[in-house]
Amino acid sequence: MQTPRTATVSASAIEGHVYKVFPNDLNAHQTAFGGMIMAKCDRLALVVAERHSGCVCVTAAVDSFAFRAPAKGNDTLIFRASINRSWHSSMEIGVRVVAENSYTREERHIVSAYFTFVALDDNGEPLTVPEVEPETHKQLRRYREADMRREARLKMRADLKRSRANDSSAP
Repeated sequence: MQTPRTATVSASAIEGHVYKVFPNDLNAHQTAFGGMIMAKCDRLALVVAERHSGCVCVTAAVDSFAFRAPAKGNDTLIFRASINRSWHSSMEIGVRVVAENSYTREERHIVSAYFTFVALDDNGEPLTVPEVEPETHKQLRRYREADMRREARLKMRADLKRSRANDSSAP
């Protein structure tokens, strides 16, 4: 099957995936375990990456995972995930999580995260993925911002590599 040259954001997006927070999801502070939320975000971002690319993908990086507020017992978590941009074989997927009080419908934005995935062939080699077609002004903004995050990530990687090369005591 031939991979399409471009694909829209909405073709792979996940809107409104819900998860009810139960007592077994809580830590000693009676808020949801951050790791549980992180794992769900990574899995949903993977689905978006595989839908967009049409092949197996792996998590390559997590640029940012910002907890803005806690989720509490009996909250309903609502996950939204969509592709922001693709490059040759990599893709940035953005995930937003809100906590909803199921009784009052009050929502709190609790997490924003950015994942980078790479598409792989059967031999574990990177594959070319379709370009992203932003459909709205918000998607176009995310598309542009994704490139800024990528440039910052690559610059940091190069700076760290240079720093280690200059550090004679480095292992």
